[in-house]
Amino acid sequence: MSAVAANADSSTPLMQISGVTKRFGGLVALNNVSFALMPGEIIGLIGPNGAGKTTLVNVITGMQRADSGEIFFQRVPIHRLPAYQIARRGIGRTFQIVQPFPRMTVLENVAAGAMFAGKANSVSAAKDRAAECLEFVGLSAVSSLPAAQLTLPGRKRLELAKGLATNPSLLILDEVNAGLNATEIDGALDLIRAIAARGITILLIEHLMKVVMRASSRIIVLHQGALIANGLPADVIRDPQVVEAYLGADYAGHPGAVA
Repeated sequence: MSAVAANADSSTPLMQISGVTKRFGGLVALNNVSFALMPGEIIGLIGPNGAGKTTLVNVITGMQRADSGEIFFQRVPIHRLPAYQIARRGIGRTFQIVQPFPRMTVLENVAAGAMFAGKANSVSAAKDRAAECLEFVGLSAVSSLPAAQLTLPGRKRLELAKGLATNPSLLILDEVNAGLNATEIDGALDLIRAIAARGITILLIEHLMKVVMRASSRIIVLHQGALIANGLPADVIRDPQVVEAYLGADYAGHPGAVA
């Protein structure tokens, strides 16, 4: 697995986002958003529906281009690069709606990511990388099955393996726990922590506050395209703007419910 270099300066941001704005006609989806991601962090990204979370991820990964602002990754500007070049620089992502190639095997799905974004130099090397990622997420036993035969928890783990196969330094996880039961969520959290333990920075988009509070070292909150909070979980959930825009007074009054 890829990892941030052992001698990397942990005080230098892995990614710096400065003044990013994105409009769709008259709608301002992102409004002058700025923050940094530090090496080795697990950062929760939360906010109500329509807050701009997915748009932000799409801009970071090159699927959409910001109208203004800059994004630096490992000190290199990436905000004008196409998506495939950004992926090859070390930014991986999963998708909330899991759509594997259904007729390809589980192994082939992951190998595709290793081949086209993970810089594998041969089909054999891509399959070796895929096998390593599948073992890591616990899918080795079903590697030869068509992806269409996986259960929802299996497809979620496949999505994680595909993201890891791109050899990322930053992995963006979009609602990886959606649709899972409590036991499956616990397993997903263990995987997220194990990924971070390998030196991979994680940006976690999540609606389940229990998950966000358990996993994140820092939380960023978007509301109506603007960043309204950025800080430690215990501080963010008590921020009046966050309470009003997203959490509600009942939640903020009982933070122990997410422990």
